[in-house]
Amino acid sequence: MSTADYHTAGEPFRIVAEPPVALPGQSVAERRVRAIDSPDAQRLRELLCFEPRGHADMYGGFVVPPDDDGAHLGVLFWHKDGFSTACGHGTIALGVWAVDTGIVEAPRDGTVDVVIDVPSGRVTARVHRDAGRSVAVDFVNVASYVIARDVPLSTSRGALAVTVSYGGAIYACVDAASAGLRVDPGHYQDLIALGREVKWALNDGPHAVHPSDPRLSGVYGTILFEDLGVADGQVHQRNVTVFADGEVDRSPCGSGTCARLAALAERDGAVTLRHESIVGSVFAGTVVAATTVDGRAAVIPQVTGMAYRTGEHTFVVDPADPLVPGFVLR
Repeated sequence: MSTADYHTAGEPFRIVAEPPVALPGQSVAERRVRAIDSPDAQRLRELLCFEPRGHADMYGGFVVPPDDDGAHLGVLFWHKDGFSTACGHGTIALGVWAVDTGIVEAPRDGTVDVVIDVPSGRVTARVHRDAGRSVAVDFVNVASYVIARDVPLSTSRGALAVTVSYGGAIYACVDAASAGLRVDPGHYQDLIALGREVKWALNDGPHAVHPSDPRLSGVYGTILFEDLGVADGQVHQRNVTVFADGEVDRSPCGSGTCARLAALAERDGAVTLRHESIVGSVFAGTVVAATTVDGRAAVIPQVTGMAYRTGEHTFVVDPADPLVPGFVLR
């Protein structure tokens, strides 16, 4: 099994260009549903994500055909607990990879759009080039919007108000200060615990239901954010996104940044967002258009970051290995 590995703002993304298992379907969204029920697809995900080849916070994607000729490629995103509907940091990495490998021809200077079909829809990685190098990527996402604001929730840290937003996946957003927390490595375990608690408290409720596509339902993660003020008209926040079941995004979270932009835009109008991660890496978020989805006010968000290649791997499975497909130690 061959992979190309990248990181986007510190978060890993393991690309499998030629998955050695069948991933059938008429669309990427259908391929994801069928992969969830496929023992072969799940075993491949576990082999590449679980220890000893991966770790509890590993992330990656299987490259698959796009839905039609309007996109360059499709992708099934995966993590330690399954297959996700969206991934902004992965989309940024795929944009750089597509240019690096020549799948999409790019200019020496200027920009090129890498169009990608993901389970939540069609997205764009706009790769900026300078002197033959990729220097930044704009992730232009699907329409994003607020599902519910100020949902009251009783937690182990008291009563909290939760805003539920959609950015290709459904996120529960919580002001960390309201729970007596700071978004820093010193509160890492407490942030994970609260993130899991909030996610599972809401996941089976009405606010976790996607308004038009049940395949996109479920609270994907909890965004615990910290307000750092406004400077030069730009909102500055630090966040940690705890997704799946206790997995921590090292980046500021691409689709999560879109969910935050939707929440900020609904309250304050179009904004720009300097979004920091728990490790200090930064995404720049902005609203590029207003729209409506299923009768809801929505925005088209753009998140700018950069991905860097970290290595290439050829993974093998010894038939005598008793630890196949591997294990997760959180």
